[in-house]
Amino acid sequence: MPHETPLISTIVMGLVLAFIFGAIAHRLRMPPLVGYLIAGILSGPYTPGFVADQSLAPELAEIGVILLMFGVGLHFSLKDLLSVRGIAVPGAIVQIGFATLLGWGMGTLLGWPLGGSLVFGLALSVASTVVLLKALQERRLVETERGRIAVGWLIVEDLAMVLALVLIPAAASVTGDGHGAVEPLSAALNSLLGLNLGIGGIIGMTLLKVVLFVGLMLVFGRRVIPWILHRTAHTGSRELFRLGVLAIALGVAFGAAKLFGVSLALGAFFAGMVLAESELSHRAAEESLPLRDAFAVLFFVSVGMLFNPTILVEQPLLVLATVFIIIVGKSAAAFLIVIAFRRPIGTALTISASLSQIGEFSFILAALGVELGLLPEQGRDLILAGAIISIILNPLVFFICDRLKRVLESRVPQAEETAIDADGPEAAESANPVATDAGKDEPAPTSLSGHAVIVGYGRVGSIVVEGLKQAGTPFLVIEDSDKRIAELRTLGVEAISGNAASAEVLAFANLGGAESLVIAIPNAFETCTVAEQARKLNPSILIVARAHSDAEVDEILRYGADTVIMGEREIALGMVDRLAQLHHDRPDYEDEEAAGMIGEAKISAPAKE
Repeated sequence: MPHETPLISTIVMGLVLAFIFGAIAHRLRMPPLVGYLIAGILSGPYTPGFVADQSLAPELAEIGVILLMFGVGLHFSLKDLLSVRGIAVPGAIVQIGFATLLGWGMGTLLGWPLGGSLVFGLALSVASTVVLLKALQERRLVETERGRIAVGWLIVEDLAMVLALVLIPAAASVTGDGHGAVEPLSAALNSLLGLNLGIGGIIGMTLLKVVLFVGLMLVFGRRVIPWILHRTAHTGSRELFRLGVLAIALGVAFGAAKLFGVSLALGAFFAGMVLAESELSHRAAEESLPLRDAFAVLFFVSVGMLFNPTILVEQPLLVLATVFIIIVGKSAAAFLIVIAFRRPIGTALTISASLSQIGEFSFILAALGVELGLLPEQGRDLILAGAIISIILNPLVFFICDRLKRVLESRVPQAEETAIDADGPEAAESANPVATDAGKDEPAPTSLSGHAVIVGYGRVGSIVVEGLKQAGTPFLVIEDSDKRIAELRTLGVEAISGNAASAEVLAFANLGGAESLVIAIPNAFETCTVAEQARKLNPSILIVARAHSDAEVDEILRYGADTVIMGEREIALGMVDRLAQLHHDRPDYEDEEAAGMIGEAKISAPAKE
């Protein structure tokens, strides 16, 4: 090549390799995250072949961290946390403490400094948000009692790690373990006032600045940020809105780091959390998702680049010890904690399996520990090895827990089934009646037959639901948004939480006995997948879908839909019809297509001139 393009080559090769190995991992029924990490390992300096730029990759990863934490903030639900606070808060804190103690003990035996051992233990104590949520969604557990406890537990872990990201640099700047730079404001005070704040003063100063930043975000940010997005949305420009969301996420994170000395991750988290209160939060999440996913992939690739796979051969016992802490030590602690709160064995096993892996925060902590000189590179390699192995083994852990559940429940008296609700009246009121009954918190297949199935409860799906309710047609809704599921159940509508692209979810909705399927989601790719799966399960079912272009119409019809409605054409026909009524000159349409009626697949054909 005539010119060196390290940035382009790093991004291109990172994404290409991530796609290839992510697809292979998915094919093997493993989280694609495993494939991304393997792609990073192959792009790193410890394996032959292409080697990505080692100076650019961390900066790209930092953008991934910012957008990842922004997404965590967007989905942060204080209400969900409060509903299970009685068990999630103390349970997560005790479990973090126990796992950190195990990691600290292992680090001490290896001769690491105190700070490095504690960072190592913290990294092993927190589960991956991506892996945990995916595992719960695949097993349709998100809306059950055990699912809400697991998610609440995860939220507490995430908040604890956000606090750790703030305190670790402050502690490292005044201890002999690390070589982190002294925080600028503290250094200025020491110089001007002749003060020696010490570790307590530095940590106190750091917490003070965090409080100031949080106060600023809660007082002004929660007003200004939604106002900016609302004004941007009113321009009608999707491009500007998407740019506004990204500018807020990156701008707040960068400003928080420069003005308040807090981490980029914390700034992005609070930007997302403040925006989550706005009615535009769902749209903001959708618009930022593509770029967030792309940079999150680069983050995992960059983490894989740091991993030296030779540690698996040179120090297998240390790797096994790390994996043991993650899968056995941490899970056993979670199991005993849940049982101590007099919860069913099934709930305890689900929580244990959900937490038996580590991910995003572990990588961030490992990178921070090495950067500050607290954690040796050996510790980082052990964390990465433990993450990859635990994520790969997570489906097997769930399988084993399912088998243990049957054995233990048949042998151990289930006195905990009649236990009082440890979460208080709020949790009891918000819980699904089925979910609160021990041993019955997994949803049962629908009893409906000859019904309609609606996929998606957005703007289009909600209108379809209202029409079917008025017509008295039996129906149910498949939706993957927890908030919308809760809204549907509040309205008394039967809803199934999950991805309709899964044949299991469609079978769960008794698609074989349904008469019609309405695919109301806007994504054509997912629509094609749903239509294809539905046609296999029920060849005679009527499938109605939506599209945004002629090309999408043709594609969706090819995958099995009977009727595809193109929204823009229907809007135009509605406008023409309304104008005709106003001018008392209603046109005499010759076919169903011009009248905008649903029933023929050719409704999507070009309108007559």
